Amino acid sequence: MGLLDILLGRSKAVPPNLDQLFSLPSAAITLETAAGYRPTGSGSVCFKAAEGGGFSALRDEVDKLLALDNGKFTSTTDSFGFTWLVRETTPDDLEGLVTDLHAVNTSLVDAGFGAALLCTLVSFTNGTRSLGLVYLYKRGSWYPFVPVGADRRDNATELQIKSIVGADLRFEPDLARWFPVYGAPGL
Repeated sequence: MGLLDILLGRSKAVPPNLDQLFSLPSAAITLETAAGYRPTGSGSVCFKAAEGGGFSALRDEVDKLLALDNGKFTSTTDSFGFTWLVRETTPDDLEGLVTDLHAVNTSLVDAGFGAALLCTLVSFTNGTRSLGLVYLYKRGSWYPFVPVGADRRDNATELQIKSIVGADLRFEPDLARWFPVYGAPGL
């Protein structure tokens, strides 16, 4: 970063580190022990492609990935136009889930579609409430999301989750970037 960037208040984006996904299984142990949240076996990768030729190339790449994985992933589009590649496993196979999510992310990045990736979400539950741990690609950080209705979230529980697993995951320091993902698969 140069002097002009500093004077104008610009900052460099943190490059995504997809290997941070592999820190999730150890964080899950801490999360279960301290807060009673267990993995549900559901995870997803979210992306948004621009219209035009880039979009059709991305869609073709996604279709190839879905064809190659023997039905491991399903694809769904939410009401905002974001595509979610959803992977369902057994709740006790978090390592396998993370490996599969990492493989899809890496395949899309290797195919040149890293800019279209938005987040990865892994779902947890304490038996009564859902929790999503969300990895933001463009920020290289995690945040918790706890929905309590169609358009409400539990900020206090989200901050509590951050304090519980904050040593295991690199959390997003800017709370304004803890975007709600209402209606995300698995929540």
